[in-house]
Amino acid sequence: MNTVPLFIDGKFVSSKADQFIDVTNPANNEVIARAPCATDDEMQQAIASAKSAFADWREVPVPERARLMMRYQHLLKQHHDEIAEILAKETGKTFADAKGDVWRGIEVVEQAANIPALMMGETVENVARGIDTSSYIQPLGVCAGITPFNFPAMIPLWMFPLAIACGNTFVLKPSEQDPLTPTRLAELFEEAGCPKGVLNVVHGGKDQVNTLLTHDDIKAVSFVGSVPVGQHIYKTATDHLKRAQCFAGAKNHSVIMPDANKQQVINNLVGASVGAAGQRCMAISVAVFVGDSKQWIDELASEIAKVKPGLWNDEKAGFGPLISPQAKARVLSLIQSGKDQGANCIVDGSDFSVAGYEQGNWVGPTVFTDVKPDMDIYTQEIFGPVLCCVCVDTLEEAIALVNRNPFGNGTSIFTANGAAARKYQHEVEVGQVGVNVPIPVPLPFFSFTGWKNSFYGDLHAYGKQAVRFYTETKTVTSRWFEDDIPSGPNLTINLG
Repeated sequence: MNTVPLFIDGKFVSSKADQFIDVTNPANNEVIARAPCATDDEMQQAIASAKSAFADWREVPVPERARLMMRYQHLLKQHHDEIAEILAKETGKTFADAKGDVWRGIEVVEQAANIPALMMGETVENVARGIDTSSYIQPLGVCAGITPFNFPAMIPLWMFPLAIACGNTFVLKPSEQDPLTPTRLAELFEEAGCPKGVLNVVHGGKDQVNTLLTHDDIKAVSFVGSVPVGQHIYKTATDHLKRAQCFAGAKNHSVIMPDANKQQVINNLVGASVGAAGQRCMAISVAVFVGDSKQWIDELASEIAKVKPGLWNDEKAGFGPLISPQAKARVLSLIQSGKDQGANCIVDGSDFSVAGYEQGNWVGPTVFTDVKPDMDIYTQEIFGPVLCCVCVDTLEEAIALVNRNPFGNGTSIFTANGAAARKYQHEVEVGQVGVNVPIPVPLPFFSFTGWKNSFYGDLHAYGKQAVRFYTETKTVTSRWFEDDIPSGPNLTINLG
């Protein structure tokens, strides 16, 4: 049995833990590895290593840090398909989806290689007579990241490359459900030339997370995951006077206007709703049909019903299994609640399996109509391949519906009318808006900007906001007196 190692002080080490968590293949639930719950001593070692390394790493010139990221992104590209295969086998994602996961992470590393420009401060000469003021961007210290199962390459790469490029050191606690991918990311980072202690990787559950949240030497915490855990992490971290950015749940709506391109709407909503088995915080889980666009629901449902789950290396598979039996049970429970509460299930994937892999966590594509805002399938984040269809008469009603929802991660509108698109993007209370784009995840030179209960904190992931999150600003006001300038024919100024 493959026991996942810890990465502490530049070495991969076997944990002395007496508790382990099984890592399973979601397609058949066979155990493929086990992740240790790092001992308290190992947690302390990882944090101490990061603290010790910070003293030297913060003094490494910014261009050298950028070169480390250049070497790292080169290695990630070289090993792109290998990482994607590891990822697909432990998450159940299709190979195409896994490759997308890896690539979106690589894009953030490319942005980290641009760190010299992002670390620039500001200067004003003569803020008063003979007085100048400059600001400098400096690292915080030891930062921590706690990442989820659904993007085991992309989300760790959202965090530690930018934090480290800013001059910090980092302790990563990846999801215990798929730790093999983050371990490979750490191996390649070491190969790229990461000094020992700059990145440390630990494994475990709540106890290990709480150690990171309460330790005096951890200065900032980044998290992506569920709402209850996100709230706990944000409250605990801030109670211990740390910076925190916590990305949590979502309920993303796509508004379909009757003047939209019908075929584009159908093509886009199929993948946006059931792709990745719905296990992504930017999945479209509610389609809001305005006016006569409701006539397209049956055709959309017919196309969604054609998408079949399958194994990671099945090129015909539209998506893979859910991550765990517990996740499957929760999704099936919500599907049943929709039926019980009066929604019309026009595509039912609750009794789906793949031949030879009947023990896997399979749920087929599912579509509900006649969904009301008080139903569980609407109020809760299903995190499965389930689309809820809601009908309204006007764009104003659609905007009001979306704005009443407590989440604000992503939304989209499909329309051929620029005024309608402009009204929607201006009035909707959601952080990331797509116009004729179903899943509007920004590229890394912007930031990932969820709102409301989808995010707890002030500064978001990647882009300029992440640099601000992982740094502090020092402002220097200086004055030099011209009377102090030496004079004389034998004056020599030694600049050595």
